[in-house]
Amino acid sequence: MRELVDKIRLMMAGRKDRPLLIALDGRSGVGKSTLAQAIAQEVGGVVVQGDDFFSGGPDSEWDARSPEQKVADCIDWRRLRKEALEPLLAGRPAAWHPFNFATGIGLSSEVIQCKSAPVIILDGAYSCRPELADIVDFSVLIEMADDHLRRKRLLTREGRDFMEAWHKRWDAAEDHYFTQVASRRLFDLIVQIDKE
Repeated sequence: MRELVDKIRLMMAGRKDRPLLIALDGRSGVGKSTLAQAIAQEVGGVVVQGDDFFSGGPDSEWDARSPEQKVADCIDWRRLRKEALEPLLAGRPAAWHPFNFATGIGLSSEVIQCKSAPVIILDGAYSCRPELADIVDFSVLIEMADDHLRRKRLLTREGRDFMEAWHKRWDAAEDHYFTQVASRRLFDLIVQIDKE
């Protein structure tokens, strides 16, 4: 984390035109959200959760889609950009309704309100998608040295039944995204996490 924080601070030095947008991408369960919060505290930033902009829909619909279609459609990047990122980058507060994970349908009645800050951290898988590349200042891939550890983390967090269905539904999409859409060579920095 120290290397990443130091790089962000260097980028912040003397910057006055607009906040920095840092995108933390990586497979599910690598620790992106924990890292995003820690970095935000270090640099006086705010975190935007990409999962708030999940497109939703029944599992049966997602299961019928190809990995390419899942990657293209799972995050409503247009709404993410318009409701959260563009206002924050303009120095204005932003507000949005997150996806309603409790019901699995539509948006929550809750409103997330976020003030702008010198650093905006976009946290979530698919956060370095090409449609956002023109506004992302620094793209970071978070990886775990041991994929078994990542899967163990997810299993502990979500439970066996949920994760079995989740892996069937989303693993091929993540494989496609991290090999065909946002391969390692496209990231500005790769951070490897070696422990739980």
